[in-house]
Amino acid sequence: MHKVFDPSSPPADAIDFDAFMAVDIRAGKVLRAEAFPEARKPAYKLWIDFGPGVGEKKSSAQITDHYTLEELPGRLVAAVVNFPPRQVGPFMSEVLVLGFADLEGKILLVEPGEGTPAGARLS
Repeated sequence: MHKVFDPSSPPADAIDFDAFMAVDIRAGKVLRAEAFPEARKPAYKLWIDFGPGVGEKKSSAQITDHYTLEELPGRLVAAVVNFPPRQVGPFMSEVLVLGFADLEGKILLVEPGEGTPAGARLS
């Protein structure tokens, strides 16, 4: 479970714009979602299309509290696409899907607006 939301927490240390731009955050469309029973914490396996520049990538996402497997395909998500892949149990997670914790620490997806093309970069 993620840390419970604390609205009184201060901002993180300041970074420069170049540090922010080094993080490649892209919009992607979920192609399919599967259960991930082997994960230590409840999670889904996602296959996401980030357009021709990045292609299709996989991610393990701890979003089971607010989303069902059936509603995820076709949904737009935001993800960091330039972190190194990470082994999560038997699954290689290639991107980090982004979300915010609700008041109980359960994750809500960051969702690009309708019409955002797959592969669009956050700027």
